Amino acid sequence: MSGLVLKLGPKERILINGVIIENGDRRSRFTVVTPKANILRLKDTIHPDSANTPVKYACFLAQLLLSGEVDIEVVKSRLERQMETLKMAFKDVHEKSHVSEAIDSLEQGSPYCCLKSLRKLLPIEKSLMDCK
Repeated sequence: MSGLVLKLGPKERILINGVIIENGDRRSRFTVVTPKANILRLKDTIHPDSANTPVKYACFLAQLLLSGEVDIEVVKSRLERQMETLKMAFKDVHEKSHVSEAIDSLEQGSPYCCLKSLRKLLPIEKSLMDCK
């Protein structure tokens, strides 16, 4: 049986389909076998106040979709516009490919894969911002 394997540290929290789950006092590992479950490690989330750059804002919107506690169509529309802006802003083919992957994932109904692709842009954005 295959699926997503989650390894959690002590007291680590995750969000699964809108429910926050906290691990116990020991490290644990479990497999999520339900396809298309929305899962987000809370330690990896971007706080709304920290979504202060174009890529971080796109990641934040993708997180909102994963939480399931928003108007999906409104947030999806905002995220689509944000990713189109990113696609125009990045000049490098490699960078644009990450945005294209994110767009494709969102169109296929996979906000987790969208977020995963967008996160690849965070260090690139940081290096560009540090150069200024």
